[in-house]
Amino acid sequence: MKLTISYNPPEKIEYYELFESTGWNADYKMSPGLLYESLRNSWFLACIYNDTKLIGFGRVVSDGVLHALIVDLIVVPEFQNCGIGKIVLGELISKCKSASIPDIQLFCAKGKEGFYLKQGFKPRPKDAPGMEFVGFV
Repeated sequence: MKLTISYNPPEKIEYYELFESTGWNADYKMSPGLLYESLRNSWFLACIYNDTKLIGFGRVVSDGVLHALIVDLIVVPEFQNCGIGKIVLGELISKCKSASIPDIQLFCAKGKEGFYLKQGFKPRPKDAPGMEFVGFV
């Protein structure tokens, strides 16, 4: 593997294909253009390439001072469990720390909780759980 890190948005189609690999778009039904628009509104993003192929991606939505939300941490299936997710997450956390943001949160995909626990995250307390608005469904 020849890995490189980029902090520039990936190409629209390569990001769409990466996002599609998660199965999440079955729920969101985002077009490539609309999905790509979400990247422009990100505070920070990191891409991992193997040669020229996008294999890992993550981004942060933040106010830049107090709160940061890590979203869309994606690694293509054939490169999962190879340390790519750890590299991406490390880049995102480092950026937040460099801005002295004290509150870094995320919502993990089903079955991925163990990965985030190993990286220093902990579940929210049972008496203060996260919530999700479902009014658009």
